[in-house]
Parts: sequence; C-alpha cells; structure tokens
Amino acid sequence: MVIKLKRVYEPPSDEDGYRVLVDRLWPRGLSEESAHVDLWLRRIAPTTDLRKWYGHDVGKWPQFQERYREEIANHGELLDLIRDIERHRKVVTLLFGAKDEEHNEANVLVDVLRNRPTRPGR
Repeated sequence: MVIKLKRVYEPPSDEDGYRVLVDRLWPRGLSEESAHVDLWLRRIAPTTDLRKWYGHDVGKWPQFQERYREEIANHGELLDLIRDIERHRKVVTLLFGAKDEEHNEANVLVDVLRNRPTRPGR
C-alpha cells in the first residue's frame, strides 16, 4: 500500500490511485472536472488561523509542523479514513495546492499517516 504526494495542478495519472485533496481552500483556477479529485477532505487541513499564521513563511516551518500535528491529533477518524482508503484502493495520492512542494501541510500529514499504527481489525 502506498501514500503519495502531488500538486493538484499537475496532470492526473493512472498511478495516482485515489486522489484526496487535503487543502482547506479549493485550488485557484481549477474546476472540479480538471482537478480529478475523488475526495476533498478539507477538515484534515490546517485551521484557517494556523494557515494564515504560517503564510508559507519557511522560517515558521518547524513551529507550523508542531502546531499542525497537534491539530491532526484531534482528527483520528479522518486519519483512519485515509488509511482505510489506502487499504482498499492500494494507492492514495494526497493533493495540495502550495507551490512549495516541501514545506506544506501534505508533507506533515503523510508523515503522520506513515507513522500511525494500524488499528486492530483494520
């Protein structure tokens, strides 16, 4: 089973598997049809306050990661949902809109998911 990351603005491919948008806001300039998103999971994204505070300021990246991990900890059911999709679909691609492919919420989220123990019976 695989979890991948990809900018939502990149063309979709068959290797993407199930495509999950993990941004709170819909990506600018993209229609629903052109985005090819299977699920928009905006509740897993950073809160508006955290997103605005961070403002893609790489100097705040360590603090952003810590604060976002604290927020994610309150969304275990959404993390389980992504892991369940991964188990059934074999490949899940987390989509994000940020230009910075390294310093964005999807990277934090994929790390949390990869290190999350599988619940019994799942």
